[in-house]
Amino acid sequence: MLGTWSDGAGSLATQLASALAELIDVGALPPGAGLPPQRSLATALGVSRGVVTAAYAILTSEHHTVARQGSGTRVTPTRAYPLGHPTGRPLSFTRAPGHVIDLSSGALPASPTAIAILTDTGSGMPHSYLATDGYFPAGIPPLRQAIAERLTRDGMPTSSEEIMITSGAQQAALITLSALAGTGDLALVEEPTYRGALTILRERGARIRGIRRLHHGIDNNHVDHAARQHPALAYVQTSIHNPTGRATSPATRQALAETANHHGLVIIEDHSMADLAWRPNTDAPLAQAMDPDLLITIGSLSKLFWGGLRIGWIRASRLRITTLVELRQSLDLGTSISDQLIACRLLTHTTQARAQRIDMLRKALTNTTDVLTTWRPDWTWDPIDGGSGLWVNTHTDTAALAAYAASHHVRLAPGHAFSAHNGHTTMLRLPVWHPPEHLDQAMQRLSTIH
Repeated sequence: MLGTWSDGAGSLATQLASALAELIDVGALPPGAGLPPQRSLATALGVSRGVVTAAYAILTSEHHTVARQGSGTRVTPTRAYPLGHPTGRPLSFTRAPGHVIDLSSGALPASPTAIAILTDTGSGMPHSYLATDGYFPAGIPPLRQAIAERLTRDGMPTSSEEIMITSGAQQAALITLSALAGTGDLALVEEPTYRGALTILRERGARIRGIRRLHHGIDNNHVDHAARQHPALAYVQTSIHNPTGRATSPATRQALAETANHHGLVIIEDHSMADLAWRPNTDAPLAQAMDPDLLITIGSLSKLFWGGLRIGWIRASRLRITTLVELRQSLDLGTSISDQLIACRLLTHTTQARAQRIDMLRKALTNTTDVLTTWRPDWTWDPIDGGSGLWVNTHTDTAALAAYAASHHVRLAPGHAFSAHNGHTTMLRLPVWHPPEHLDQAMQRLSTIH
């Protein structure tokens, strides 16, 4: 995360303090996050411990951090995120220089189906849309209908009036989470969880409580206990979970639905990774067991087709969709019609695109695990049910590892970024889709760390 922190002017301590302060200011190191132990960071960066000690002292003097005996140095807990500044998740999407190997994001390149359609110059804008003002805050009717039909085929009966089109799943998450959680509101999330959701909730000033995620899904006993505190929402991923790559079992889905219905708990179900499941997702979705007024499902076409096509969606009751459309208009007036028309064409190739993605990711996973086993036999991971990444236990401090990697021009996504409570400090999320030679080169650069 630090990048080439020592290339500027000033002492090493000053440069290190500035680099860490930038990570704090943009939210990559959230309020309350612990900085790596001084000795570990010094070893990872190849500097003396005195340099790190001096840098931490500078950060504390500038109120970026607080230092307490026995608990180390932490980001000031009450520090607010600057409005409009990027946080940890968007940092993954800044374009890395050519010499940097970016392993911090699992975002996929365009699929063959998307390439074929997106490079077809024969498509144009229908005159029926050119005759309008171009503003469709809920989405154009054909795409809303196409998404509804697709969800219905996948076991989630849906009408077009229950669909709202957004500019990607991140906007869908922003709209839904912002509608339900404000300053001081309690929000439940899986532990670990998607870091983009954590960013939104932190910026909203919500109180975030992480509920541990077991192999079969969220610990429903803990959800039941936490629901008695009247949380504003629970954010879960039941299809393919980011970052673990695991699916929620049918029994856990049913138990979660019953708990939500009993307590009147609103569930935001992130379905963004559903298309990347190894096997067709025939398990009953939450929608079959939940009060429809309590369930909001969000999804995306980015994983299946391409992230450059900014198409996401929200599925909810008609009344809630009306409310969310009103909220959405404070952000923008609608998603690009051109993108929506392309999405309509792409959705007719869903079966083919899913097969392409799964075939590519299965082969890539084999290549990735072969490289990791060769270079880091001490790293471990559980089998995954799908997705574009591995949740790897390095058995070492991954914040320090990421800092060391950055100094060797490799970007990593350490586990604490996916935690509501800065946990999972030995975990690393690694994308599996990169060419094996890129991963091999990255592991070679990291081979000197122990």
